[in-house]
Amino acid sequence: MAHTFLMEAGRWTLQGNWLERNGLPVPVKGRTLVGWSRDDWFTMVTKLVFPGTDREEISFQYRGRLDAGERQYTFVLQHSLLGRVEGEGWVAQDSIVQRYWVLGDRQRRSGFETLYRMDDNIYQLSSSLMAGHYLTSTMEATLERQPE
Repeated sequence: MAHTFLMEAGRWTLQGNWLERNGLPVPVKGRTLVGWSRDDWFTMVTKLVFPGTDREEISFQYRGRLDAGERQYTFVLQHSLLGRVEGEGWVAQDSIVQRYWVLGDRQRRSGFETLYRMDDNIYQLSSSLMAGHYLTSTMEATLERQPE
């Protein structure tokens, strides 16, 4: 099964819920832009907003490399809450899985996300942030590709 998210340049919208420890789910919306260079480097920029709340938006700026024909990749990420982050991703048959960790962080914060392909234009996202061995937040959302 061929993936469209991350594997192809494009614009995506995100809609779902954000949940923090001992909190109620909060609606979240966002946009993601994926771009590729000719030498197998990708960039991905995401901005999340929380409508109807006073929560600050969260932004992610990825840069990574996925060689043609490969299924594993590495990336660096500038995260508005976590700072400098490194990670790895795997392209599986029906999903894209990413794990990342904050560099030089005493709290040992890290994250994990799975993007499951529903069809060429829709992915289901499940992601979590952790501090040490404990979940601190999770998000579940739908990503939908926007027409060019």
